[in-house]
Amino acid sequence: MFVKPQLATLFDGFPSGNWVYEIKFDGYRMQVSRSKGKSKFYTRSGLDWLNRFAFIKDGLGRLPPDIIIDGEVVSVEPSGRTNFSQLQADLKSGRQDRLTFYAFDILRLGQQDLRPLPLLERKLALEMVLKNAQAPGIIFSEHETGVAKKLFERACEMGLEGLIAKRPDASYRSERNDSWLKLKCVQTDQFFVVGYVPASRGRGVGALRLATKDMKYAGKVGTGFSDKVSLSLQQKLDRISVDTAPIKIARKRNTTWVEPKFVAKVAYRDITDDGLLRHASFKGLA
Repeated sequence: MFVKPQLATLFDGFPSGNWVYEIKFDGYRMQVSRSKGKSKFYTRSGLDWLNRFAFIKDGLGRLPPDIIIDGEVVSVEPSGRTNFSQLQADLKSGRQDRLTFYAFDILRLGQQDLRPLPLLERKLALEMVLKNAQAPGIIFSEHETGVAKKLFERACEMGLEGLIAKRPDASYRSERNDSWLKLKCVQTDQFFVVGYVPASRGRGVGALRLATKDMKYAGKVGTGFSDKVSLSLQQKLDRISVDTAPIKIARKRNTTWVEPKFVAKVAYRDITDDGLLRHASFKGLA
C-alpha cells in the first residue's frame, strides 16, 4: 500500500510558536511499505524501487510484517554529510555501502492507521519499532526543540541542506501544507557571465552560463530574474558577444557566448562533483 507523502512548504526566516526541528536530508524521499511480510520501497511518486536499493532488504525483513514508514535515502560522505550528487553516482554504479535510510515518520503499524495521531506520538512509536528491530541500513531521524536560529546556523555551518520544522501536535496529511516547513541553507558567490541561453518565448535571457574566477565552467542559472531584467541582460550581453566560448567547455547548443566582463551574484545550494552549481538563483550583477 502506497500513501501519498506529506510535503513541506518553503519558509523564509524562522517560524514562531511550538515546533520541532529535523535535519533536511539531501537525498531521495522514500517510503517503506510492508504487508503480510512482503516489502516494497516506494519513491515519492509511488514507484517500487526495492530492486535498486539492495542495502535495505535485510533491514526490511526485521521490521513488523505490516508497517508503513516515511523517510529518505541518502549517500553519506566520510564527514557524515549527505551528498545528493554522490547518491546519484552510487545509484548509477550500483554502489550500496554508502547508502542509509533515515526514517522520520510512521503511518501504519499492524492494522492501526497512525496518521491521525500527533507527530510526537508517531515518532515515539517509530523509535520503539526501530529500537526493537535493530534493522541494518535504517536509522531513526532524531529531532530537536531548541531555538530555531541557533539550530539552523549550526546546520548550515556543518554543510547540511537545512532544517525541516514540524508542528509536534499535527496529524499526517498527504499534501503540501504549513505544518511542515523547509528552512534551507544557501550559499552566495560571484561568477563570470560567459554566455547566455535565449528565453524560450519572446526576447530576453532564459539562462546565464557561468564560470568561476579561474575560468572553469560552473553551469548555468535560469531563475531569479524578471522579464524586465532578462531583457536588460540580453541587451548588455549582446554588445560583447563573441563567436567562440571564452572558456574551455564542451559544445553547448543554443548559446550566445560573450566576453567575461560581467560578474553575476548567484545564490546556490551546493556544487556537484563536476563543479556545477545546484539550485542556482540569480541575485544581480556585481
